[in-house]
Amino acid sequence: MLSVAPVCTVCGLDLRAHDAGDGPAVLAIFVLGALLIGSAMWLEFSAQPPLWVHAVLWPAVSVPLAVAVMRPAKAALVALQYRHRRDEMRIG
Repeated sequence: MLSVAPVCTVCGLDLRAHDAGDGPAVLAIFVLGALLIGSAMWLEFSAQPPLWVHAVLWPAVSVPLAVAVMRPAKAALVALQYRHRRDEMRIG
């Protein structure tokens, strides 16, 4: 799901030397974590729902959001690496 194609299908760019590492996961943790914790606190202090609502709602929201954010985050990091570290990727 998160693997990068070895070669771009449009322009033929060799992408085998990319190294996004854990960057997409860290980005998802920081951004989604802040948004979801803020949302959970807002819900708790405004509506004061029972604990089971939090236990059902937040995993159902956070897992699909994390999966949805990971692909664009990885693509953005590979693009930034291409732009700023072109020599290390052995690209003209």
